[in-house]
Amino acid sequence: MNVVAFNGSPRKDGNTAYLLNKVLEPIRAAGIATEIVQVGGTNVRGCRACYTCKELQNKRCIIDTDIVNTCLEKMIAADAIILGSPTYFADVASEMKALIDRAGFVSHTNGGLFKRKVGAAVVAVRRGGATNVLDSINKLFLISEMIVPGSTYWNFGIGLEKEAVSKDEEGLQNMANLGETIAWLMKKIKEA
Repeated sequence: MNVVAFNGSPRKDGNTAYLLNKVLEPIRAAGIATEIVQVGGTNVRGCRACYTCKELQNKRCIIDTDIVNTCLEKMIAADAIILGSPTYFADVASEMKALIDRAGFVSHTNGGLFKRKVGAAVVAVRRGGATNVLDSINKLFLISEMIVPGSTYWNFGIGLEKEAVSKDEEGLQNMANLGETIAWLMKKIKEA
């Protein structure tokens, strides 16, 4: 079993990465392989709605000049996918939105590549807008027939400066609980 997490923040070691690592800690402790892929800060293009992925049925996006096809390969191979984003004007970062649109479209047009995988959203926020970011990410999971685990509260941490989320005790507890729930759910799915 493996979990792949995608950091949509251009700050490779910022609050989003910190929160993702907090979610992954209990997953690693459960003996499940994990990986974080840096998407934010890369030159990711948006979907062109060209439908070539539907025509070719090769599980790839026709745009092959950025990281999205590498991300797709990792998503297809993973048992669980975690998407992390900072909150930008009450929504996901642009690189994360491009990944959601293109990966989701390829998955959908290729027969549901993410079906029955576990999917979780993680959000870093300064003050407001986090639940809209969660909603934007969860829409990909739900329309892809994925399983979205709950936690003790919404999956976000509050902080502006680098690692400021480390002071958000409730947010960190929620991340730990989310990681434990993901590990438990993955094991239950494997047993089925």
